[in-house]
Amino acid sequence: MKTLCSALCLMLLILGMVSGAVAGEFLIDSVEIGGSLFDEQLRSYSHDVDLGENGPHGTTSHVAKFNGVTSQIEIPSGVSPALGTDDFTIAVWVNVDDATGDLPGEILSQYDASTRTGFRLGIDSRPGVTSSQANWRNVHFGIDNGSTPGDWTDHGRLGNAILIFGMAVFDGQLFAGTCEAGENEAGRVFRFDGDEWTDCGAPDRCNSVSSLVVYDGHLYVGVSKYRLRGSALAESENPHLGGTVYRYDGDHQWTSCGQLPETEGINGMVVYNGKLYAGSLYAPAGFFRYERGTEWTSCGVPDGKRVESLTVYNGHIYASGYDQGAVYRYDGEFWEHLGVIEGASQTYGFATYRDDLYVSEWPNAKVFRSGGDTVWNDVGQLGDEKETMPLVVYNGKMYGGTLPTAEVYRFDEATGGQTPPSWTKVARLDWTPDVQYRRVWTMSVFQGRLFAGVLPSGHVHSVEVGRNVTCDRALPSGWHHIAAVREKDRLKLYIDGDFVSTSTTFAPDDFNLTNSQPLRIGFGTTDHFYGQLCDLRIEQVAKNADQIRQLMAAP
Repeated sequence: MKTLCSALCLMLLILGMVSGAVAGEFLIDSVEIGGSLFDEQLRSYSHDVDLGENGPHGTTSHVAKFNGVTSQIEIPSGVSPALGTDDFTIAVWVNVDDATGDLPGEILSQYDASTRTGFRLGIDSRPGVTSSQANWRNVHFGIDNGSTPGDWTDHGRLGNAILIFGMAVFDGQLFAGTCEAGENEAGRVFRFDGDEWTDCGAPDRCNSVSSLVVYDGHLYVGVSKYRLRGSALAESENPHLGGTVYRYDGDHQWTSCGQLPETEGINGMVVYNGKLYAGSLYAPAGFFRYERGTEWTSCGVPDGKRVESLTVYNGHIYASGYDQGAVYRYDGEFWEHLGVIEGASQTYGFATYRDDLYVSEWPNAKVFRSGGDTVWNDVGQLGDEKETMPLVVYNGKMYGGTLPTAEVYRFDEATGGQTPPSWTKVARLDWTPDVQYRRVWTMSVFQGRLFAGVLPSGHVHSVEVGRNVTCDRALPSGWHHIAAVREKDRLKLYIDGDFVSTSTTFAPDDFNLTNSQPLRIGFGTTDHFYGQLCDLRIEQVAKNADQIRQLMAAP
């Protein structure tokens, strides 16, 4: 009979906390706890973790399977290591699958949301960021110690853009879709390598590239004729309709994947159960699944209503709507109405934060948290704004962008049952004069920074909070080895033994990570982990590339 202790290896090895520690021993205040006592303790910390022996590369290594909803291991702070300002290495084998109805989520974290102190490691997907799937299976390792956001960097205007409609990280770069309103202009795609923008061309003749998504190893975009009066601007002189999906095959190389029936604009695309889905921006309402070539299958809509922003959460697609302030849920066959948000006439975007689904809305700039079924709980208004659009979870906290003054806010949840949730303003990003509306329309995370695109200046801005390192390529299906290292004044990330990236430098004493929170495995700041973990190690030493490859050799 397998035990949790054997499945975690000793899968969980917390080493180096005192002199003489050996693999498989769990230490509390220099007292060794091994054997059956350790086994019993670790078992008591777990919930709904399934055990097996189908490890990396066909080995019989013990693995722990997490169901993405309730599976978790929570080790009390008095038992887990106090990392402080010291070097450390987290190493783990992970197994994830593309063709599922859930997202990989959080691998582990020890993070105090009230003080913004600690670390987290996860595989981040961000569907439902207004109209785009902003990130897809990008590994992120971040630390913080209550730092305040620094100055935002203005990365400039993209072409003649008046709107950054969507962004997505693909193949190591950040891609952005624009709206250009001139009669002889068209929506374009630009890519950013961290230093400069490259024009990838206009896939179509219409005025907007409105949705971006990574699917099956490629970047796909949806195009639209955006009606600018919806942002209180003069209508575009461009007469061409959109509604087509294109695949990016290189700069200025775009392959048509078909026109969605009776569709002049595409506002949401998402990957679910290994398939690509897209929805119409304007009437008539339409929702479609991509089959092959240029073929799309209609999947129906809820009660004739448009479905707009699309996300994936716990086995379903969730959709916002512009015909009413509602949320809808799709199981791959049928739609379900999940209720109307109090005071809302439109819903705009989604984020999964600390295992709960959140949605933004118009006209009160509030955010609501799902309470199950048709219950949506008000978690506050963003300043005095009227609309909240993108929601993104970044390095432990949730951020939202607004209209009419294009501000960014951080969500600070209730603490101790006494302090109510609040939203803290961290920036204003558009100062265009003599317009009614300015919008932070879209967001993404790239090279460890939070990016935001705005209307009507058409600029992209970014900021780093804490210190972060990311792998800006989608993690493929199957087993992969991830190693996250804090070494002196920087973070490093390795995937399958290869060095991926490093963070900006920092003063080690500025990032004391010790806090009173438990060590959480399989859940934390984003969603519950969906997949398998094997040979998870936390060692209070900064391992080099050769040592990390040695860990890979014997899971």
